[in-house]
Amino acid sequence: MSESGGEARVEPRRLKGFRDITAAELRARNWIITRIREVYERYGFVPLETPTLEYVDVLGKFLPDADTPEGGIFALRDEDQNWIALRYDLTAPLSRFVAMNPDLPLPYRRYQVGPVYRVEKPGPGRFREFYQFDFDSVGTASMLADAEVCMVACDTLEALAIPRGAYLVRVNNRKVLNGVLEVLGGGRPVPAETARAILRSIDKLDRVGLDGVKLLLGPGRRDESGDFTPGAGLASEQVDVVLRYLAISPDDRRKVLEETHRLVGDTDVGCQGVEELARIDEALVSAGYQADRVSFDPTVVRGLTYYTGPVFEAVLTFGVQEEDGITRQFGSVFGGGRYDDLVARFTRQRVPATGASIGVDRLLAALLALGKLQKGPATAKVLVTRLDDRYNAEYQKMAVELRSAGLNTELYVGTQGVGKQFKYASSTGKVVAVVVGEDEMKSSQVSIKDLRLGEAVSKELGQDRKAWLEQQPAQVTVPRGEMVRKVREILARYSIG
Repeated sequence: MSESGGEARVEPRRLKGFRDITAAELRARNWIITRIREVYERYGFVPLETPTLEYVDVLGKFLPDADTPEGGIFALRDEDQNWIALRYDLTAPLSRFVAMNPDLPLPYRRYQVGPVYRVEKPGPGRFREFYQFDFDSVGTASMLADAEVCMVACDTLEALAIPRGAYLVRVNNRKVLNGVLEVLGGGRPVPAETARAILRSIDKLDRVGLDGVKLLLGPGRRDESGDFTPGAGLASEQVDVVLRYLAISPDDRRKVLEETHRLVGDTDVGCQGVEELARIDEALVSAGYQADRVSFDPTVVRGLTYYTGPVFEAVLTFGVQEEDGITRQFGSVFGGGRYDDLVARFTRQRVPATGASIGVDRLLAALLALGKLQKGPATAKVLVTRLDDRYNAEYQKMAVELRSAGLNTELYVGTQGVGKQFKYASSTGKVVAVVVGEDEMKSSQVSIKDLRLGEAVSKELGQDRKAWLEQQPAQVTVPRGEMVRKVREILARYSIG
């Protein structure tokens, strides 16, 4: 108990790796989601929503470096002592949904947007709760569906004002990687733990460089902090095979196929992977998606272990220079792959599937940094001010009239004076303020203030302020019946409907 006899004060604090998201960023995120949804629906995908909580065994243990229910996921026990967890992606719940609905028309093509949760080390732009926006085709083994994943990724990024040349969709195939592993094993698969260590090493190429990968494939690597990561323990000749694979240039898709085919040799799985990439290439060429938009890149691995075939990753090809002079790279903003065995965990029958997910929050940060998106906190661009409580009924009528005309309008419900109301309007992103006092009420008029123009006036210190105001007045008075027209006219100056 506190000294005053009331409850003890609770310290306001937030869970590590989580964040509060304000109106400005939420509105920007919603704009992104709307643009993505338009592209997904253009291809015929339909919406689905699944629960945030699932049984742990339903989700499975597919996160990299996670072998226990507590590893990588938020897990707890329910009232029946069953392990349950927050979903770490949207694909495992989709597979559960398909297994529970055997009468779905196949291929089942769905999209879903929502938060996912992972117990990862938080960092700049890296959170434990983040939004994903998935699309998947379940029930088809055709590489046309995988080629379509690449096309949707390209179309989505371009719909978000990221031009061609500013992004690249990178494609690989897990079967090709498995073929390389068989070559390392002399025609036989290498042990599962060794295979995972090799794939993890390749996946770290962007972070540790080729020399770092070489160490991780061999004895291990010690980073700048002194932490040591054990290596895969490959012999030097085996390491050379992996490095030759990683050295294949992604500039020409056909050349990648030729060089990869030579490297995987006679391995059945490797040849099958090369053939699948060839089918994807044919579909992309016929649809007009050339290597400047979609490349075949041997370095793409993807972390989730349930991928069985083609894997995809879209990256922004340039960064933004920060104030300290360091260029910030945004990394992957789109990722996915084929997962033909995931539904079979429930049904014992193979149901082929492929799809991808866009990281909404990472893409939002990139678009804001690149100046492709402006955060706007206001849902209503018009504020009806209140100068005199005697006229509250009229103020209410004016707000209703503006809303009925399709203009988002807020009636000021605070208790501050008109000066503070204007400050409130500016701080919340309003564009127009409607002002009616005793004089306007007696003459059946309204004063309408262009808040953006008013702010500009205050900055034009080097000009003749009076002459400038006469040419473009920030506030005008019009008959009451012309209020809607005048407000709409001011909003139109800024392309606001």
